[in-house]
Parts: sequence; structure tokens; C-alpha cells
Amino acid sequence: MDINTVKLIAVAATIIGGTVGPAFAIGKIGAKGLESIGRNPEASSKIQTAMVLSIAFAEAIAIYALVVSLIIKFV
Repeated sequence: MDINTVKLIAVAATIIGGTVGPAFAIGKIGAKGLESIGRNPEASSKIQTAMVLSIAFAEAIAIYALVVSLIIKFV
């Protein structure tokens, strides 16, 4: 295999791995946050703040994967 082919496969694997994990994490965070708000509506503001912060951290992992894939592609 050519080096460019290996790079493209590595980029694809990085993007796939870097988006599937955070996508599942965001889904689970959202589901559990809504479940918690349903059980305890009085604490919805605290739960929502923690949920949004956790979703932002999970999304940051996807952005890191994008950066790594771009580095692989262009270096």
C-alpha cells in the first residue's frame, strides 16, 4: 500500500473513532439529565448546568479527533 492510502485510512479511522464515542456520550448524558430532571424537577437548573458542561467536554473530544485527523492528513 502507498503511504497516501495509509494516511487516508488513518484519517478515516480517527474521524470515525473520534465521533462515534462522543456521539454516544452526548446521547447518554442528555438521556440521564432529562431522566434526573424528571425525577427531581426542583433541581433542574443545577442538573441542566452540569449536563451542558458535560456535553461541551464530550464535544471537545470530537474536536480533538478532528485536529488529530487533520494533522495526520497534512503532515
